[in-house]
Order: sequence, then structure tokens, then C-alpha cells
Amino acid sequence: MKTFLRLSIAAAALATAVPLAQAQTTIIERRAPAYVELTPSQRTVIYREVIRRPPVVVAPQVELRVGAPIPEAVELYPVPEELYVEVPQLRRYRYFNVHNQVVLVDPETSEIVEIIRD
Repeated sequence: MKTFLRLSIAAAALATAVPLAQAQTTIIERRAPAYVELTPSQRTVIYREVIRRPPVVVAPQVELRVGAPIPEAVELYPVPEELYVEVPQLRRYRYFNVHNQVVLVDPETSEIVEIIRD
């Protein structure tokens, strides 16, 4: 009888532990911050081509640093197609100009991936 009681308690403990263990196996996938590697000559080509275009007026709460999120109010522009020949990895990014800086943004995350200054 004692053996049956012990087995019943062990079975009950296992039955409640399995759903708890399954609930704790949720995997949260967090992407590493995006960034783009550019050579000095690529940075110069991008700056010269993009800076000629009209600048965007940006709200003062935008923090200009790589990895910083940008507000939805900031209008992003596609990178000019002529730059894809020189820098093909730019296809996935958008940009805006502010204070003579070209700010590249990952549109999927709305995070700044590069800031190109004169």
C-alpha cells in the first residue's frame, strides 16, 4: 500500500512538472543590431550622391547614433539606384539627411545602422 501511495505521488509530481517544464522552454530570438560595413571610398561616394538631395527636417528627439531607433514621423528615402553599383549592400536600407549627415536606417527595425559625415 505504501509503495502504491509513493508511486501515485511520484506520478502526480511528474504530471504537473512536465507542463511547467514545457512552458519554460519558450525561445526568444533577438536579432543582433544591424550595421553596414563601408570602405572610406564607399562612404565618400554615398555622401556626395545623397547629400545633394533635399534634407529632412527631423524632430529634436531623434538620437543620432548607430543602433538608435528613429520615430515613425521621420520620412525615409530609398537609396539612389546609381549607388547600388558601387555599394550593393545598400539595397536593404533607407536613408534621411540631417545636418549634413546621411543616416542609413534598417527599415525592418527602424534602427540607425550607419551615419556618414563629411
